[in-house]
Amino acid sequence: MKKTLLATAVLALGGFSSAALADLPVAIAGPMTGQYASAGDQIRKGAEMAIADINARGGVLGEKLKLEVGDDACDPKQAVSVANTMVNKGIVFMHGHWCSSSTIPASEVYVEADIPMATVSTNPQVTERGLKNIFRIMGRDDQQGLVAGSYIADSFKGKKVAVVDDKSAYGKGLADEMAKAMEGKGLKPTLREAITAGEKDYSGLVTKLKQAGVEVMAYGGYHTEVALILRQAQAAGLQLTVMGGDTMTNSELVTAAGPAADNVMFTFSPDPRKNPDAAPVVEKFRAAKVEPEGYVLYAYAAMQLFEQAATAAKSTKYADLEKAMRGGTFKTVIGDLAFDAKGDQKAPGFVVYRWQGGKYDYAK
Repeated sequence: MKKTLLATAVLALGGFSSAALADLPVAIAGPMTGQYASAGDQIRKGAEMAIADINARGGVLGEKLKLEVGDDACDPKQAVSVANTMVNKGIVFMHGHWCSSSTIPASEVYVEADIPMATVSTNPQVTERGLKNIFRIMGRDDQQGLVAGSYIADSFKGKKVAVVDDKSAYGKGLADEMAKAMEGKGLKPTLREAITAGEKDYSGLVTKLKQAGVEVMAYGGYHTEVALILRQAQAAGLQLTVMGGDTMTNSELVTAAGPAADNVMFTFSPDPRKNPDAAPVVEKFRAAKVEPEGYVLYAYAAMQLFEQAATAAKSTKYADLEKAMRGGTFKTVIGDLAFDAKGDQKAPGFVVYRWQGGKYDYAK
């Protein structure tokens, strides 16, 4: 009603078209600045392409989508501020945040404002709190931790393994799950350590690893710290294999770690770039000089989810969108999406990858 009244008032004043007021605001949020900004850049590029494609098809229910971008820098307090800003902008859908430590507090703001959200955050608590507005388009840390820990136990028998995390909600949660899976297969970690993210000197950790004879590090955290640890391990003469999680998909790891990046393995969903149904979109990104790695296609898929749910519901009202998302199956560039009562994917999957020569592919 407010929108209609505003449009009428503007037209009465003359000189402005009401077309600009027909935009439907949707949003992304994540680390657009700071040490994890490359992940935010992936999310932005994916969402921008999706929205351009949706708008070229006529938009959603006759309205063109307008993208709002929130920068939380992976800081929980900033994430809450971003969420409140997005509520004030009247968004009808959020894809975000990226860090679980940001997604968890921000989601409390969105649920109060009746805004549905898709997220790639993997900490189980994202969906375990019973919020009805969250739809996770990736698996959970208790799923990828099981895959990663089991792989370590099966593939590195007789090796000494350390489990390390960065104390974040995502990092500690993932590391705990990897350790649990390893121990379930009879492999007890030689060391269990934690670091502080954002530091530049991890020589203390490297010394501990070397003295303990550790050859494999199961790591819960982000790619920036792994790159530093690998370089410092190499300088100390320690040959270290790292097993991480989904955040290791970032090619910035290769730039920062150099050849040592070839020692990094990680878990991630099956590569959507290999999905034949996604081929036209993948080609379009590459033609635009964007490699759709990491979270690019997930952001694209999130906007497809919104488009298809709104079309099925014939509405962008929260109650209608939530019902459509919970009850439907949606065809996206990352595969079919369907959600359980918690908002988790019904058929998530994780596989193990390895970096090699500046690219990642399934581990052999």
